[in-house]
Amino acid sequence: MKRTHKALAVLAVACVPCFALAQPANTTLNRVKDNGTLRICTPGDYKPFSFEKAPGTFEGLDVDLMQTLASALQAKPQYVKTSWANLMPDFVAGKCDIAVGGISVTLERQRQAYFSAPYMINGKTPLTRCENVAKYQTIDAINQPAVRVIANPGGSNERFARTHLGRAQLKIHSDNVTIFDEVIQKNADVFVTEAAEAIVQSKAHPELCAVNPQKPLQYAEMAYLLPQGDEVFKRFVDQWLHLNNASGEFARVRAKWLPE
Repeated sequence: MKRTHKALAVLAVACVPCFALAQPANTTLNRVKDNGTLRICTPGDYKPFSFEKAPGTFEGLDVDLMQTLASALQAKPQYVKTSWANLMPDFVAGKCDIAVGGISVTLERQRQAYFSAPYMINGKTPLTRCENVAKYQTIDAINQPAVRVIANPGGSNERFARTHLGRAQLKIHSDNVTIFDEVIQKNADVFVTEAAEAIVQSKAHPELCAVNPQKPLQYAEMAYLLPQGDEVFKRFVDQWLHLNNASGEFARVRAKWLPE
């Protein structure tokens, strides 16, 4: 039986709603829309990305960006305090819709969640007392039995230290806010972290210097954690990141928190 052009046109129009209905009803995008709240997990101890300056009050580059994402979703941001050790368990348990705060892209995390498109390249950089900058230029120079390396637990900094600095003396310090004081007070020699944090903390503490932050020891990317398997939400966040970057908004926010 032949169909007329008119019949085919009617069939095509009738199928338009089919594509709209193909979007899963249980996406994060729909949940945020229905609840009017974007739940954001963050450790809140990592300048310049996210820092809890008072209980429940956060500031930083990622915090400013999450405000624009929440606005794009017609929702209000709601921060869920976590730690680097509990970041993945909290996220996988569904305590939040997105996780931010200077999160490095790793394959270990990728096994349990999606990542957004990366928004910053930010490799591992030594932070040490300024008089020791010449001593700690390379991984080999740091990875020595006499060198005291300090790291915060549960994140990529600890992983880097255990993977690449196994010969050095490793001290795990649970508070990422006071870890810099340990280096200043000579209780540790080196803290290896992302270049952005090393730069910010060296400006906040004149005794400390970032070692070659423009040439990190290891390549790394920053991105946001997203629910695994939720393609709809990932595409929305990636498109928002693209437009944010193209409009110059990201450059403005970065300049605010990471001035040249």
